Amino acid sequence: MPPRPTFLTTRLTPLFSSLFSHSQSPYFSFNSNTPFFFRRNATRTLTTIASSSSTSSSSRRTFSRYRKSQSHHLSTLAEPTAVKLSTKARRRIARGSPEGILKHKLDECSKTGNLVEALRLYDAARNDGVSMNLDHYNKLLYLCSASELGLKRGMEIFQQMLIDRVLPNEATFTNAARLAAAKNDPDMAFELLKRMKDFAIAPKLRSYGPALYGFCKKGDANKAYEVDANMIDSGIAAEESELSALLEVSVSSNREDKVYEMLQRLRTTVRQVSESTFDVIESWFNKEFASKIGEKNWDVNRIREGIERGGGGWHGQGWLGSGQWKVAKTHVNQDGHCLSCGEKLVSIDIDPKETEDFADSLSILACKKDPKLSFIHFKKWLKRYGPFDAVVDGANIGLADGQHFSFARLRFVVEELRQMSPTKRLPLIILHVNRVNCGPALSPNNRRLIESWKKNGVLYATPQGSNDDWYWLYAAVRCKCLLLTNDEMRDHLFQLLGSSFFPRWKEKHQVRVSTSTGKPVLIPPPCYSIVIQESANGNWHVPSVTGDDLDIPRKWLCASRCREKSLHNLWKSTSTTVYT
Repeated sequence: MPPRPTFLTTRLTPLFSSLFSHSQSPYFSFNSNTPFFFRRNATRTLTTIASSSSTSSSSRRTFSRYRKSQSHHLSTLAEPTAVKLSTKARRRIARGSPEGILKHKLDECSKTGNLVEALRLYDAARNDGVSMNLDHYNKLLYLCSASELGLKRGMEIFQQMLIDRVLPNEATFTNAARLAAAKNDPDMAFELLKRMKDFAIAPKLRSYGPALYGFCKKGDANKAYEVDANMIDSGIAAEESELSALLEVSVSSNREDKVYEMLQRLRTTVRQVSESTFDVIESWFNKEFASKIGEKNWDVNRIREGIERGGGGWHGQGWLGSGQWKVAKTHVNQDGHCLSCGEKLVSIDIDPKETEDFADSLSILACKKDPKLSFIHFKKWLKRYGPFDAVVDGANIGLADGQHFSFARLRFVVEELRQMSPTKRLPLIILHVNRVNCGPALSPNNRRLIESWKKNGVLYATPQGSNDDWYWLYAAVRCKCLLLTNDEMRDHLFQLLGSSFFPRWKEKHQVRVSTSTGKPVLIPPPCYSIVIQESANGNWHVPSVTGDDLDIPRKWLCASRCREKSLHNLWKSTSTTVYT
């Protein structure tokens, strides 16, 4: 059966054959119909030019006669005269125009989610002949896509936009795709996604959501995989939400190969999963179908090579073992042993070259963001006094209650960290210059402590206008040492790093402080990697995301199989590998 025609195939292409080849000029042309406001501005501009002229008196008289002549005849000019207005003046005029007033009112509707009023404004604008631009249409489409009331009108508005020859952007197509998905038509949503590329518009991750989630909701696994493949071809990485949807449709359709693939992609992308994804994974291992999947007698050398090649914690060779899965929600102790199956989780290696590259990228970013070459000075200082065994985020540790800075607390944890050091050397303490020179720092005891740290070359005061986060993070990465901070490092600064390396590095180097017992207690990094792990036994361990409370243990999902006799057990009894 041939595909059904849509307005896209019949109208979209011809409507964009000739669009906006010229940008709007910053000049206003006017004639006899030009309002007085514009003519007045023109006169003022000419007057300014005359007053600042450095020409001869004869030239000025000539110009004055010209100005008077222009002022007298402005209202009757047949030929347009261009007068350049300031950016501020142009913006003021734009805001007061019918188009500008409509934009402002639609902005308010968008903020409050008032679709009814937005549609009323749209209808009134159409009746009054107000020219609508891309911004107007995008706001209307966004509001329509978020409400059942707007589904029908949304498609009408989108078609009118095309008829009006308004060139769409990514947001336009994404909102239109949301409308299609809301009408249970993921095929149209996917078609809209493809048409974006036809118009050289780069899709974003959000552009794929309507089609992907639509197919997953309908249980159409093959179409969902097609959208996923298109996303990969576009160089866009799926995040947990997309991978979880793909995992769920794979589980429901008994696609064991895709379930395995999505678990591996979750391992590399998100490491720890949300509660909803946790439940989907658990549902797979509890299925009768899953008990029938797996290799009974596998090549031990192949599995070993896969583990070593990946740095530990996974092999990527497919499902191992057979029979019913034993599924348990459990915990992992401080030594890394699963309290359900007893298997020891591994610490996955970090490539030293990755660490060096990450330090260099940190330095480049910090130098761009930090003023007056301050960070370059710090790099020289660190090269002179480093390396260190540990770095302390002084402000984070000293501000125990978030309000009052305590040098006594800071001194205590610094000494505790010193005892953890193999060389027993004091750690590097990073503090803002105000913390070093003002407030509690002025007391005699704290002054002596500060001078002692300075004398030992372990205190660095970041200057005014600098963000000390760059300093302590760079020092810890460059020195390949521990970092003492309770900062979860989730804000905008750390988002700039944009690297999968950072969460792996943080996990292996961050020391935290717990005060649940009253006295500060240092919590060292775990001796195992908190990431989805696939063992040489064929067992799986999946960590969940936890909050910031260090005293609440992390929940893990353990999925294991009973083994009486297998090639793997034979290998395990004679092997000394650390990956068991």
